[in-house]
Amino acid sequence: MNSSAMVAGGTERDLQDHVLEFLERSGCGGTGRAKRIDTHASVVFLGGDRALKIKRAVRLPFLDYSTLERRKHACEEELNVNRGNAPELYRRVVAITRGLDGALAIGGTGTPVEWAVEMARFDEEQTLDHIAETQQIPPRLANALADAILQSQHMAPRGNGEIWLASIPGIIDRNTAKFRDVRGLDAAAIDHLAASSWDRLAKVRALLERRAERGFVRRCHGDLHLANLALVNGRPLLFDAIEFDPAIATTDVLYDLAFTLMDLIHFNNGAASNAVFNRYLAGTPDENLDGLAALPLFLSIRAAIRAHVLFTKSEQMVDGEAVWRDAKRYFDLAGDFIVPKPPMLIAIGGLSGTGKSALARALAGLVEPPPGAVIVRSDVVRKHLFDVSETTHLSEVAYQDSTSQRVYDLLSKTAERVLTQGSSVVLDAAFLSEAQRGAPPDLARQHGGRFVGLFLTADLATRLSRIERRERDASDATPDVALRQENAALGAVNWHMVDASGTPEDMLQRSIACLSAAGCLSDGGG
Repeated sequence: MNSSAMVAGGTERDLQDHVLEFLERSGCGGTGRAKRIDTHASVVFLGGDRALKIKRAVRLPFLDYSTLERRKHACEEELNVNRGNAPELYRRVVAITRGLDGALAIGGTGTPVEWAVEMARFDEEQTLDHIAETQQIPPRLANALADAILQSQHMAPRGNGEIWLASIPGIIDRNTAKFRDVRGLDAAAIDHLAASSWDRLAKVRALLERRAERGFVRRCHGDLHLANLALVNGRPLLFDAIEFDPAIATTDVLYDLAFTLMDLIHFNNGAASNAVFNRYLAGTPDENLDGLAALPLFLSIRAAIRAHVLFTKSEQMVDGEAVWRDAKRYFDLAGDFIVPKPPMLIAIGGLSGTGKSALARALAGLVEPPPGAVIVRSDVVRKHLFDVSETTHLSEVAYQDSTSQRVYDLLSKTAERVLTQGSSVVLDAAFLSEAQRGAPPDLARQHGGRFVGLFLTADLATRLSRIERRERDASDATPDVALRQENAALGAVNWHMVDASGTPEDMLQRSIACLSAAGCLSDGGG
């Protein structure tokens, strides 16, 4: 029986199944059979140096690929929305054709019977979900990931804030309805998640409206979980953005970011989640800092969406127990995120070269609530005050007492700005005077936050060695500065004194002991 006879009179799905069998057998133009990856909305074939992605002939509540014309349009849209983020990966839309003899071909001259997005093939084990499952994402990669998200959002056009805001209740309700149908889920936990989500939405609705008015709602990637982020040629690329409905991808930029932050936490990469978070905030407009109150809702919804998808996938599998357990972990995360623990303020002081900034980065991801603390560093604040880049060297005029007072005032104002929204803060500054050290605990008390002060100590030789090894750092401290500080009159120091003369890990463990006693550490991993 020839190919045309096999599909004659068949349904749309029958016709597509025939194409899928052909692509798998043909190896997508490579040798041997192609590797096939199935999802609820598409089928991807990996063969040779390329991948072909077919839209399934399905109609779902949120997309319609039921006709050949709709699938062609969806392929064209996928190419359009992804080329800006990953031009190395997205090549073209190609037809699967049938010739006069009934034979199928990729990009042939016959009649198109299916359409595919052709992509350059990359190592599928290099998607960030695979990487995060087996190791901790290193700081350099976390920073590069934040930069890639920032670049993507910078290119994204502004969107309709009213449509975005109107969509949130439906997302909450659809997730809740799904969870009620899932075997083995606790009904009280479902009710708690739903009620808490509605309560949180009511509290931040006015904030979300203001953010929409100010341009923080954009046509984003829309689906930034770790499986849609890949390490290609040493740098992270965003791929597989939502193409089937621009309204779904038009969201608050922090909601876009929240998918990545949440998924890193799911994969026990809390340190990387915090590193992405802080790098992102450093590269985004200062006004974005006022959106932190919405993060618990955003993180929770993103976790609930992932749970929804995976519960559905587990139901479609012969043995879906492992997928069900993974979905349950996301469901539990959604409940944890929506009622976060109270924020805290950590202040890290010490002479130049004691390792304050390294400790700040190490501690910030361990602090509740997720995704950890916002780091506010005096060296960076000072550079912003003079409107220069973080690595631009400032003259001694910038370090006069009056200017330093302005820097510490800004540190306090920024900390207050963050604490009042329920997020934690790590302040990184010298704090060499009693007056400077007195401000942070007062600020924490005023806003119901817990406070821990850490004052690092190290011998002069250690401090000089660290200062001399610095490269492209925001600090302007020199060996001469360290020598002058050696005789500084510190007064009474009533913070925890932490010996920082050993390894960074030793210093971290000593500091963790101080925070653990205050009940201030998360178990997000990393």
